[in-house]
Amino acid sequence: MAKQQDTKKLFENLSGAGKSIGVLTSGGDAQGMNAAVRAVVRMGIYVGAKVYFIHEGYQGMVDGGDNIEEASWESVSSMLQVGGTVIGSARCKEFRSHEGRLKAAHQLILRGITNLCVIGGDGSLTGANLFREEWSGLLEELVQQGLIDEEAAQNNSELHIVGMVGSIDNDFCGTDMTIGTDSALHRIIEVVDAIMTTAQSHQRTFVLEVMGRHCGYLALVSALACGADWVLIPEMPPEDGWEEHMCQKLSENRADKKRLNIIIVAEGAIDCHNKPITTNHIKELVVSCLGFDTRVTILGHVQRGGTPSAFDRILASRMGVEAVLALLEASDSTPACVVSLCGNQAVRLPLMECVQMVSAYVSLIFCRSFENNLNTYKLLSYHKADSELPNSSFKVAVLNVGAPAAGMNAAVRSAVRVGIKEGHKMFAVNDGIEGFYKGQIKEIKWGDVAGWTGQGGSILGTKRTLPAKHLDKIAEQIRIHNINALLVIGGFESASLGKHINSSLLSPGSGSALYSTVSNNILGSDLSIGADTALNAITYLSTCDRIKQSASGTKRRVFIIETMGGYCGYLASVGGLAAGADTVYIYEEPFGIRDLQSNVEHLTEKMKTGIQRGLVLRNENSNENFTTDFIYQLYSEEGKGVFDCRKNVLGHMQQGGAPSPFDRNFGTKIAAKAIQWISRKLKESYKDGKVFANTEDTACLLGMRRRTMAFQPVVQLKDETDFAHRIPKEQWWLKLHPLMKILAKYKTSYDVSDSGQLEPVTRVRPKKAD
Repeated sequence: MAKQQDTKKLFENLSGAGKSIGVLTSGGDAQGMNAAVRAVVRMGIYVGAKVYFIHEGYQGMVDGGDNIEEASWESVSSMLQVGGTVIGSARCKEFRSHEGRLKAAHQLILRGITNLCVIGGDGSLTGANLFREEWSGLLEELVQQGLIDEEAAQNNSELHIVGMVGSIDNDFCGTDMTIGTDSALHRIIEVVDAIMTTAQSHQRTFVLEVMGRHCGYLALVSALACGADWVLIPEMPPEDGWEEHMCQKLSENRADKKRLNIIIVAEGAIDCHNKPITTNHIKELVVSCLGFDTRVTILGHVQRGGTPSAFDRILASRMGVEAVLALLEASDSTPACVVSLCGNQAVRLPLMECVQMVSAYVSLIFCRSFENNLNTYKLLSYHKADSELPNSSFKVAVLNVGAPAAGMNAAVRSAVRVGIKEGHKMFAVNDGIEGFYKGQIKEIKWGDVAGWTGQGGSILGTKRTLPAKHLDKIAEQIRIHNINALLVIGGFESASLGKHINSSLLSPGSGSALYSTVSNNILGSDLSIGADTALNAITYLSTCDRIKQSASGTKRRVFIIETMGGYCGYLASVGGLAAGADTVYIYEEPFGIRDLQSNVEHLTEKMKTGIQRGLVLRNENSNENFTTDFIYQLYSEEGKGVFDCRKNVLGHMQQGGAPSPFDRNFGTKIAAKAIQWISRKLKESYKDGKVFANTEDTACLLGMRRRTMAFQPVVQLKDETDFAHRIPKEQWWLKLHPLMKILAKYKTSYDVSDSGQLEPVTRVRPKKAD
């Protein structure tokens, strides 16, 4: 497919004047749908278009009347944090008929709506595409029946469709994540974490059924996130004899003094004979074969409910803005598209190519991460006997450095278990660099890391001590313990240690660094372990949502909130997008007193139009003079008579708490990949009984870059880094900052050079299990 012609075009050149956009949600509801609706409404109004709510999905489009209502900027206020769909959703049999679609076309023509944004599953999007294909014929029928005239038919001759996938099941081809999936994972993990405490108390086995229809994504990823003992998914039906294997695994766990067992079952799970596997069958099996006290929990619609996660709010907001841009750029030759997520980028894909792939392989998921999740789970879930492990004489040490971040423990667990499966002897270093040079190093076994996945902070212990003054002592400890490789999990301190690996530490040896920091201010990776948990702490778990709710009975109140991040504005900026902030102050975007005054005036004007609450986020080091106290006092003074102010400094609560599903899985997968890389490098560098690995490519950082995971030599990242402020010179998330401003009603420039790309769907079919 051809990409957009002018990749440097700014969105101001795309006018929505004279255009009308209809937005509807259809099919099952999913958390984050409201964020998508809000983004479509505000972006549409921002570019000068009229935007209409179509209530109750396609049924509302067919019925017309009050179901089709013009939206205003204020009508989507306070919608961002609400679960479900405020404008309603319904399954409409009438729309499936030609007569129903004719009625729907008539209702749209009456209001001049020729641009539709559809938020739903594959069935909803398929119906939208059929509607578009029939559009010209429907107009002809309406003219023949005298319901519209020729001029109306000519003025509305083209119908443009853009879809966004809202589904907790993550069962749509072409996107790495659908709106609602991350929030559903949060609900599942919250339940599992709660169940694990009672299961440990009573030595129980719990069997959990999760949603997903024919897709096992939720079951697989939640199993990976909580370290479940067994998972059953429709994509990989177990072979004959699976019952005995499962019971053997549970029995071995109990013999190892593990007090709980968790079995997760996808609702569509089947065996190799296509027979459904039910939770009751598994319970009866465990009770009859092992005699274990076993309980069944069916989560059901709990997974659809609740507040959307930070990830879903950001994803839906980005998709909503991208959908409006796609509608503005559409022509009669442009096929209907669906806005998708690929890596950390929003892209446009041909709608029907995606739908056809779902239809052709209904029981398979083609997102790139599915097979990686499955392989990682299999790698970590079963402990082979020592006699079955590869013969390796290598010793690998794992340590945490810098500040604690949620997901560190999941990464350590993954590294230890994958290392043991590779045949290595694994060592744990306590208390970071300080513990390293003091010799706080001990061997760590498979069972030692049981239950670590859901634990916050750093169980190994971590400190901000830098290695430069202790290199000789560290090198001595490496020689004493004969360590051949290091896996360093931490923030900027890990890079500091990494650059010494080839020179004065291992020499010879090899090493890999994984970044974990809530600030997401690291070089060589777009995302770091812990940043997602911190965003959720700022937005939906407690702070911003609850602060806004606290003012539900108060008229016109503005909250000033300070976030962590050092000189990096990631938490403030992206958290502001997720929380619906009115203004965000970050170091990367310098501001002065005139900007502050302008922001106050802008917020005052919004308050006068019906907005009741304001939210202002400030990154802790955004400006040394314009402190949080200064901004609070300025807003308080200038807002007298219009609004009053409150302030909140979030502090270290952003580092605490249980890690989010994303951070658990990200830490697990990235650590597994790092240990496998270390294993390859050790084998490649092994010669005459020794490891010789003193080249640049044996001390690497593993990070996510756009759409791929990449190993990058630490020394090569030096030129990309502003070491004085501990931030990369280029930060991908800055392109999201204008979105926050647009959705807060500020006039700004938004570069669409990385968006609007219409690409063919290319997904690889997952391999069958061994």
